[in-house]
Amino acid sequence: MSRPRQDWPTLSPLVILAGIVLILYFARAILIPLALALTLNFLLTPLVNFFQKLPMRRVPAVVLALLISFVAVAGVGWVVARQLLQVANDLPKYRLNIHNKIEALHYPAGSALGRATESVEEIGKEFSDSTINPEAPSSDLSRRASQPGAQAGSQAKPASRPQGPFPVQVVAVPVNGLAYLREVLAPAVIPLATTGMVLIFTVFILIKQEDLRDRFLRLAGVPQLHAMTLALDDAGRRISRYLVMQFVVNACYGICFGVGLFFIGIPNATLWGVIAGLLRIVPYVGAPTAMAFPLVLSLAVFNGWGPPVLVFLLFTLLELIAANLVEPWLYGAHTGISSLALLVTTVFWTTLWGWAGLVLAVPLTVCVIVLGRYVPRMSFLHILLGDETALSVEAQFYQRLLALDQEDARLIANNFLKTHSLVSLYDGVLIPALTLAEQDRHKGALGERRESFLFLSVSEIISELTGYGLEETSAKPRKAKSRWISSGPPDLPSSRAEPAASAVRVFCLPANDQADEIASSMLAQLLERSGYGVLSLPVGSPFEEILTYLPPEPQDIICISAVPPFAFAQSRALCQRVRMHLPQIRILAGVWGFSGDIEKAKERFGSVQPDRVAPSLAAAIEQINEWHKAKLASEAAGRVEA
Repeated sequence: MSRPRQDWPTLSPLVILAGIVLILYFARAILIPLALALTLNFLLTPLVNFFQKLPMRRVPAVVLALLISFVAVAGVGWVVARQLLQVANDLPKYRLNIHNKIEALHYPAGSALGRATESVEEIGKEFSDSTINPEAPSSDLSRRASQPGAQAGSQAKPASRPQGPFPVQVVAVPVNGLAYLREVLAPAVIPLATTGMVLIFTVFILIKQEDLRDRFLRLAGVPQLHAMTLALDDAGRRISRYLVMQFVVNACYGICFGVGLFFIGIPNATLWGVIAGLLRIVPYVGAPTAMAFPLVLSLAVFNGWGPPVLVFLLFTLLELIAANLVEPWLYGAHTGISSLALLVTTVFWTTLWGWAGLVLAVPLTVCVIVLGRYVPRMSFLHILLGDETALSVEAQFYQRLLALDQEDARLIANNFLKTHSLVSLYDGVLIPALTLAEQDRHKGALGERRESFLFLSVSEIISELTGYGLEETSAKPRKAKSRWISSGPPDLPSSRAEPAASAVRVFCLPANDQADEIASSMLAQLLERSGYGVLSLPVGSPFEEILTYLPPEPQDIICISAVPPFAFAQSRALCQRVRMHLPQIRILAGVWGFSGDIEKAKERFGSVQPDRVAPSLAAAIEQINEWHKAKLASEAAGRVEA
C-alpha cells in the first residue's frame, strides 16, 4: 500500500492537468464566453478605475465604460461595413486587371519551363487515357473475344440493361415559413448567444469584481491566502498591461498601415488599417492575413507591379519596428511567455476552442504560467512555458565543463562579464559551479577525468582574467609595484604616503582540496587588483614552513578559503592551527556561498573562532578594506598625539 502513496505526488499534477483539459473541452460552451468576459474585464478595468477616481460609484462607472466601448465598436463596425460594401461594388471594375495579372503569371509556351510544363501535362493525359474501367478489365475482354462462339452468344442474348443513363429529376421539398426562418437565422443564433453571454458576464464581473476575488480567496483557503493573493495580482497585472499595451500598439499600427496605403493609392485605406489593427490580436497569422487583403487589391487595381511591392515593403517595415522595438519595450518582457511556448500554446488553444482560443491564447497562457509559478505541484508549467532561463548561469557553466567544452564555458563567463563585474562573476558563477562540482565529487558522481578537466579549465579562465579591466587604469605611466606592497588599496588617498610600518599582507590559505585552492586564487587575484600584497598558497602547504620563512606580522591578515559542502569542518581545523601559532593575528574565514546567519556560522567554529566569517569574495574584500582603514586611522591618530 505504500507504493501508490509514493507515486501519487508524481502522477497527481499530470492527472489534474488532464482533468482540466477535459473540462476545458467539454465545457467550452460556457468557458469560452467566460474567458472572453474576463479578457474584456482586464481591458476595461483601468477605464472603470479612472471613472471611480473622478469620483463616481462603481455601477455608473461600469455603465459609462461599457457605453464608451460600445460606441467605439459600433463606429468602427459602421466604417468597416460601409467600406466593405464599396469594395464589393468596385470589384467588377478590376476584372480586366485581374485577368491580365493571371495571364502574366503563366509561363510562355516557347520557354523551357513552358515546354516542360506541356510535357508533364501530355504525360498525365496519356496516363489518364490508359486508365480502364475496373468493371471490365482489358485482359478479361480480350480473353472473352478469343473464345469461339462468343460473338454469336452475345448476339443471341438480349441486352440485360438499357443503353444510356436514366433521367434524374430533383424535386424540392416544400418548406413552410417557420422552417425557412429557422434555416436563415440558425447560423446567427450561436454568435448572438455567445455575444450576449459575454456581455452579461462582463457586466457582472466588472460590478462584482471585489466580491468574486474574495470568494476565490476563501475557496483557496486561509493557508493559501498569501500565495493566491500574489498569483491574482501577478496575473491581473500581466494580462491587463498586455491587453492595454496591445490595444495601443495595434491602434497605432493600424493608423500607420492605413496612412501608408493611402499614400500608395490603395482604395479604402481606412478599412485595411482597421482590419490590420484588429487582426494583429491573433498571434503569428493575424498580421500576414491583414496584409493579404490590400496586397490582392493592389494587384487588381494597378496595371504594374510597383504598388504591390510597396504594400509588401510597408508591411515588412511596420512589422520589424513593432515586433523588434515597440512590443519588447512596452510589454514583451511582462507576459513571461517564451516564443516557442507561445507558438505551441496558440496551436493548443486553437485546437481546443477554435477561433476563441486563437484570440485568447496569450491571456490564457499567462494564467497557466502564473498557476505554475505559485502552485508548487504545477511548477513544471512555469518551467516549460515561461521565458525565464531554464538553467541558471552557474548551472550552464558547470554543465558545459561536464560536457568537456571549455570554449562554451569561457563564452558563458565572457558574456556574463559584459553586464557584471569580475567579483560578481567569481561569486555568482565560478564559485557556485565549484560547489556543484564538490557535491558531485563527494557523492562519487564526478569521474576523475571530468574532475581534473573541470578544475584545470576554471584555473585557466581565472588566470586569463588576471588583466581584465586593467587596460584603462594602466593607460597613464606609473612606477611598477612589487608583489608585496607597502600601502593599502589605491582607493584610499592617504594610504599612498604611508611608511612601511603600515604594510598589510594577506595570506590566502585553502582549507582542504583543489576547489578551495581555486577559490583562494580568486580572492588573491581580487586583492592584488586592489593593491594589497598577497601570498596565495597551494593546498597542502605546511603552515609551519610559512611561519619559518615568511612569518606573519600583527597587522597581516590570514584568509581561509573553503567551498561547501564540507566547508566548516576543514576551516575549523585550519583556524585552530593558525590560532595555536599566531593568537594575535586577524583571521577571516571565507565560507563561500553560505546563506545563513553569519553569527551562528562563527559559533560553528567552536572555542577558536575567526575574527570574521565572509560568505562571498565581495564581503571578504570589504572586510579587509575596513580593517586596513581602521589601522591607518589608528596610526594617524598615534602620530598626531606624538
